[in-house]
Amino acid sequence: MQNLVLVIHILTALAIIVLILLQQGKGAAAGASFGAGASQTVFGSEGSGNFFTRATTFFAVVFFCTSFGLAIIAKNQASVGDVNIPTVLESAPAGAPAASDVPAVQEDQDSASDIPAAPADE
Repeated sequence: MQNLVLVIHILTALAIIVLILLQQGKGAAAGASFGAGASQTVFGSEGSGNFFTRATTFFAVVFFCTSFGLAIIAKNQASVGDVNIPTVLESAPAGAPAASDVPAVQEDQDSASDIPAAPADE
């Protein structure tokens, strides 16, 4: 079912692209793409504009429906696993100090430091 909707979706997208490229601009004559007066005989007295506009609208509605259908299919197939959900490993008792990865500072190491002391202001 998903593959059928996907094929219809892709074909509809291509049809929309082709129909938009075939349409003429607002100021262009409708007969420019088909010859001098051939557009009125092929598409009637209204020219090709109304045909292309209606066809583009139809394919845009189909494209929207297939997009919505693919989103629903993807949502239904998605499963939420607990692979990436973090869990609490251990919790400390209420009165106990919290364990930390940062080592505690020992105060008697100041004299054995490799960093020279700052000069005193005179």
